[in-house]
Amino acid sequence: MEITRNEHFQLKDGKQKEFVHLFDSQILPVMRQQAGFKNEVTLMDSNRALVISFWDERRNADTYQASVYPKLLEKLNPIIQGPPKVETYEIAATTLAA
Repeated sequence: MEITRNEHFQLKDGKQKEFVHLFDSQILPVMRQQAGFKNEVTLMDSNRALVISFWDERRNADTYQASVYPKLLEKLNPIIQGPPKVETYEIAATTLAA
């Protein structure tokens, strides 16, 4: 079953543009290379960001979480406050193209 990983970030003041640039230039290219990765959406509100990534199955998302995510999180640590909250959901319904 397809799933999403939802990462909630609290950004340091004035770091919104840096977050978007870093995510687009250094993190998203790595995510695109991961087995099972399908899509990603980033939502911003003031000093908060919600990153929703779509995966073909839990196994691939779990592999990413264990082996790749910690390295990518290190790149974000200078511009985020505290650890992000990560939630995983099964996709029950969607209008997004497969």
